[in-house]
Amino acid sequence: MSQEQPDAQDRPDAQDRPGGVTGPEWLDTPDRGDGRVYVMPSDLDFAVRVARATARPLLLRGMPGSGKSSLAPFIARRLGWRYYEHVVTYRTQPRELLWSYDSVRRLGDAQVAALRGERPDDASYVQPGVLWWALAPRSAGRRGRPEDAVVPDPCPDPFEKINRDRSPDHAVVLIDEIDKADPDVPNSLLVPLGLHRFVVTEIGQEIRTEEPDPPAPSTAEDTLPARHLVVLTTNEERELPQALLRRCVVHVLPEHDRDMLVRIAKEHMRIWPGEVTPGDEVLAAAVADKLMEVREQADMQDVRRPSTAEYLDALLACRSLRIRPGSDEWQLLTRNVLIKPQQMAGDPA
Repeated sequence: MSQEQPDAQDRPDAQDRPGGVTGPEWLDTPDRGDGRVYVMPSDLDFAVRVARATARPLLLRGMPGSGKSSLAPFIARRLGWRYYEHVVTYRTQPRELLWSYDSVRRLGDAQVAALRGERPDDASYVQPGVLWWALAPRSAGRRGRPEDAVVPDPCPDPFEKINRDRSPDHAVVLIDEIDKADPDVPNSLLVPLGLHRFVVTEIGQEIRTEEPDPPAPSTAEDTLPARHLVVLTTNEERELPQALLRRCVVHVLPEHDRDMLVRIAKEHMRIWPGEVTPGDEVLAAAVADKLMEVREQADMQDVRRPSTAEYLDALLACRSLRIRPGSDEWQLLTRNVLIKPQQMAGDPA
């Protein structure tokens, strides 16, 4: 089981934070989506390498809070690759991850331009999506115009602060909670994910993976064929199309046991504010022991078991508020963080 250790620039006294965030405000992020901490089991590391070797998307399954969404930014940070993410909702449209087109603004501009005998530039209304940015960032910046075209309105990288110093030729894309989407969404991604190309219909331009320009020197991490990694996550809210599953490397993240919880906690505590003391490590173990009891209680009450994310919330609360597991405040914390009232049978959502 491999484990990434934060290096010097990842310590809390570093000046440059992920996404360009500086100062203490970076600490106010309970969901670690910056890729700075992740305990990587060996089987998950193997699944990532298989996905990169086959140039297939990696589909992560597992309970909410098991770390599915945190993997992609960690991989991107570790490899020095650009990073993009899109959180799918019930209203996500099939081509939204590829591009969008502002037809309403285009119509208004066309009416004005017609009075002057002109025609709007259709590319001006194209907004590249995360998969376009990953596969062809130079084309995305031109909004799909030819390489020799004049670009009056270049499109900025939506993750420019994070990607400023990362490889222009490699990218990791997180498509989070793909199961929330209508089946048309994953079905529309079969060709782009499989062949790495698609056509922007409004401008009639085919987008393909761009070759390095100039070719980037290879490193030990670049020996695998794929220059891009797409990570999909699902909470199993609805069944995914079989055609998509056939094109994915699938890995299930298990519920973390007591020892793994403590190991994860120790890594997170390394970047929490203040000095980590031996007492903090004892606290992490004690909270993990209590969490095991709460999970048994959840099973008896037929409610969802608390996840790793909720364990970390409980641990941080205990550390900050000096709560001891088993105390009266711990009982309150259990209801606030671990088994919420809304989970209880018969309570309104």
